[in-house]
Amino acid sequence: MFQYAAGRALSLDRGVQLRLDVSDFAGYGLHQGFELSRVFSCRVDLAEPEDVYAVLGWQSSKRVRRIVARPELRFLRSPRFVVEPHFHHWPEISYAPQDCYLFGYWQSEKYFQTHAAEIRADFAFKPPLTNRNSELVGQIAQVNAVSLHVRRGDYVSNSKTHATHGVCSLDYYRDAIRHISDRVERPYFFIFSDNMAWVKGNLKMDMPHQYIDHNKGAESYNDMRLMSLCRHHIIANSSFSWWGAWLNPNPDKIVVAPRRWFANDTNVADLFPAAWVIL
Repeated sequence: MFQYAAGRALSLDRGVQLRLDVSDFAGYGLHQGFELSRVFSCRVDLAEPEDVYAVLGWQSSKRVRRIVARPELRFLRSPRFVVEPHFHHWPEISYAPQDCYLFGYWQSEKYFQTHAAEIRADFAFKPPLTNRNSELVGQIAQVNAVSLHVRRGDYVSNSKTHATHGVCSLDYYRDAIRHISDRVERPYFFIFSDNMAWVKGNLKMDMPHQYIDHNKGAESYNDMRLMSLCRHHIIANSSFSWWGAWLNPNPDKIVVAPRRWFANDTNVADLFPAAWVIL
């Protein structure tokens, strides 16, 4: 979603077509693979190998791209091969050539905030709501709904992923709940997680709440949809709940995010919109 949003914003600035190279999703085993065209209302035009070659020439193969993307080999890159140099916002993306190939994660609202309305329209959820989710939409609308997301899954089970991301502490969630409760009248928490058994056994709640654990597999995106309909948000160190919070257009929303997004010291200063609360 970040990659699409950054590319879409740049394409709008230039008045050119955006095409997505999804070849890296071939054999991708995590989550549900590439789902933008199934889940959202955005127009998805896929880049064919010949489209990539037309932009990058001999650097169009995946293997070569990965090699010349290394910082020490940047002198070999085609000017059209635009590689994200670091995690925080890179303003020089605005000088990218008219026809270019973006390579990176681009995880900052600053890449697309001037086109926020278009991005939210593109990320309008397309499939119809199921009965259970329809009921929850009604409940969310009647209370001061707060989404709370606990991401565990591969953050715990995969040692390499855990070493990169870590997990949010229980203290973070307690502080976030307290922060929301001090500022929101009669908050009602809707709790989302990929390991609800752990949440129920470890995160004790004395505020009104319910656990949302029925959206599985191909229906997992509906958790993000329900999050986006809440008034306020407590997110995990996860782009899934980042987007659940961002897609809520309410200017008065409170969004609490974890200060420690990665287990290492990656600069995440530009990851969070200015109004979000970092704990």
